[in-house]
Amino acid sequence: MCDTMVALGNSTRCGRVIFAKNSDRQPNEPHLMIRVPRKRYPSGSQLQCTYLQIEQVEETYEVLLLKPSWMWGAEMGANEFGLNIGNEAVFTKVKQGPPALLGMDLLRLALERCRTSKEALHLLINLLEKYGQGGNCGYEKKFFYHNSFLIADPETAWVLETAGPYWAAQQVEDIYCISNRLSIGRDYDLAHPDLISNAIARKWCRSADDFHFADCYSNRLYSAASGSAQRVSSCQEQLEKAKGQITVETMFKILRSHRGKTERDPFRKASLKSICMHGGSIIGDHCTGSYAASLDQNLSTYWLTGSSTPCISIFKPYWLLENSPIFTQDEQEKALDFWLLRERLHRLVLENKVKNLEQYRKKSAQLERKALEQVRSLESGPDPRKQRQIMKTIWDREKELVQRTINQNKNNPGKIRGNLFFQQYWKKQTKKLGF
Repeated sequence: MCDTMVALGNSTRCGRVIFAKNSDRQPNEPHLMIRVPRKRYPSGSQLQCTYLQIEQVEETYEVLLLKPSWMWGAEMGANEFGLNIGNEAVFTKVKQGPPALLGMDLLRLALERCRTSKEALHLLINLLEKYGQGGNCGYEKKFFYHNSFLIADPETAWVLETAGPYWAAQQVEDIYCISNRLSIGRDYDLAHPDLISNAIARKWCRSADDFHFADCYSNRLYSAASGSAQRVSSCQEQLEKAKGQITVETMFKILRSHRGKTERDPFRKASLKSICMHGGSIIGDHCTGSYAASLDQNLSTYWLTGSSTPCISIFKPYWLLENSPIFTQDEQEKALDFWLLRERLHRLVLENKVKNLEQYRKKSAQLERKALEQVRSLESGPDPRKQRQIMKTIWDREKELVQRTINQNKNNPGKIRGNLFFQQYWKKQTKKLGF
């Protein structure tokens, strides 16, 4: 379960494309920040993805990956050209195929091999046709789905939605949100050549005039159960309200937004229908990582939490520079430790042990504002020395704040609030995580 959104330059205050995503997965599934440099490979090389081995290309581009710890692919990420992609689980009437490429594998392959959103769109379509999609996407339980993608570069964006081998694509005009449901209807720009004929043959529609992609191909029960209708509606409403003045702060606010009773206290009840999703029910996941990006041909800035639960996390600025605070593929244990430290704080909050939570939130907000101010000072152009200094200052101070808050509260008495199921759910999850 996830939510991904984009605003093109015609809808933002700064005139840049702004992209954002929450990754909602099982609460104990570590969300790692990994950086992979540009590489060259011998002709004929093979590449092992999560389940499938495919042909490797001669050169791959430098990528920033925000990924589940156990799979090859990523939930979201960017490359050295400012190309950004996020994927969503979607539920369709088309039967699941055998293990092939996961949606996360497709996403990483496009980031490693493409420069623009349109180039990535066509590569994803070609990979889908050549290798197919399929396989278990779950961490501690089996979970199968098809995928949709929001693809953005510093100028344009595309939506690609799939149902098995079938697909439809639409170019973004201003703002767009995708969630765990098909959203493209009749106004697609590109489509699988048999998209309509397959729907007619299966009696999902009567004729081409009657065809609507989402209506014909959606599994209505699973799509409704995902809570995606409420989340995508909330996202769309907030972006529409801010259209023309959208900033990265707008995206931060949306990614942290709660719905209904959870708005006042999100730590006593699951929130499947909130964009800041909290686990704790039979259906639904937990937001394990959050991301936003301001894209520009001259200087793209990425904002990472590297932690679950954006409503208590700090978005930190990041650039693809040498000596930056992101981990290599060989440093996955360090990347795991980074996530676990911040997850420890989240579990203390859940256990109602953090007695100075409001003070922590106030200091978090101050640090994030300082980061935004420092990043704005780079609007005249990149300054690698200054960028490294900003990253070091903000990332170091964030770690100090998190560690200090944990140390001050870890021995406090506390109890998980909420109903009995919610309490038992989180007790079990925390015990399994080993805290």
